[in-house]
Amino acid sequence: MKKIKGLSLVLSLVMILGLVFAGCGSSDKENGKGNENPKDIKVGFLYVGPIGDGGWSYSHNEGREYLEKELKVKTVYKESVKEDSAEVQKVVEDMINQGCNVIIGTSFGFMDGMEKEAKKHPEVKFLHCSGYKTADNMSNYFGRIYQARYLSGIVAGLKTKTNKIGYVGAFEIPEVVRGINAFTLGVRSVNPNAVVKVNWTHTWYDPAKEKEAAKALLDQGVDVIAQHQDTAGPQQAAEEKGVFSIGYNTDMKDKAPKAYMTAPIWNWGPFYVKQIKAIKEGTWKPESYWKGLEDGIVELAPLTENAPENAKELVEKAKKDIVSGKNKIFQGPIKDQSGKVRIEKDQVMSDKELLQFDWFVEGVEGQLKK
Repeated sequence: MKKIKGLSLVLSLVMILGLVFAGCGSSDKENGKGNENPKDIKVGFLYVGPIGDGGWSYSHNEGREYLEKELKVKTVYKESVKEDSAEVQKVVEDMINQGCNVIIGTSFGFMDGMEKEAKKHPEVKFLHCSGYKTADNMSNYFGRIYQARYLSGIVAGLKTKTNKIGYVGAFEIPEVVRGINAFTLGVRSVNPNAVVKVNWTHTWYDPAKEKEAAKALLDQGVDVIAQHQDTAGPQQAAEEKGVFSIGYNTDMKDKAPKAYMTAPIWNWGPFYVKQIKAIKEGTWKPESYWKGLEDGIVELAPLTENAPENAKELVEKAKKDIVSGKNKIFQGPIKDQSGKVRIEKDQVMSDKELLQFDWFVEGVEGQLKK
């Protein structure tokens, strides 16, 4: 949380303590003005893709629907919002004018626009997914999806016959790099000879482009495709080739039933319920939330019949070790892709290091922007 310095800022904080959670343009006490715990909550969700993507935005929308069902709160949402600060601010302003007193942005690129709006509207609560900025009225949140990716890597490592696994990645940012590395460590925990080949799309959502990126990897001889993308395009490419796939975001078994084995998935609903309850009760505080398998926000989808026979037992053991802390995943010795030891024996990477990941572990074949 940002620390407040200076008397003027302290006085400003005192002045805003009693302000509203309700949207601008409404001064009605029924909408929560003057209350720390407004009775009437209206939540606006910003999605980077369409809710029909079957992946990232779909999973957040499931969380929104769960929130509505559990707490009977009103929500609105906007699909396919560009990761542009001006565009984000425009959408947020529109939502606030509709009476929203909580804004949830679900993509990394929304961060700067949301931060500006949070400063502009201290009476509104903001939650931003996958970023790193906070404010007096803005939290960031994410899940340790890399833990589930490690588990999915075990499945892929056991399945491959060519020892070549493809990975379609969106952008060269720490979130994606961290996931590729965890996946690769999972692969090589059961198959030290396997490699993970990365192909970048530079988009979160583009079914055709994602599929073509997977095809390019398949042409290199990979027989398992994994992904950090929002649609089932890569898995469909795998199915057409007669090989296997690891999904992402949601259980996508119906999208490519002959290829799909499992997927690291999200469970946003309970998190959203907990946050909105805290706002209603006046106990909400800005934070940087980053929990994993132990909290249920991330999980590995059930293995299908396409998965190796011995995968379930090994995955369950690894999951138990991760939850207990016995397996910290990023614990040395770990070499980078050039063979240099980057994490010494018994050393564990800190959260700060994980959030700044800018190198690939040994076993990854791919390039990062310098």
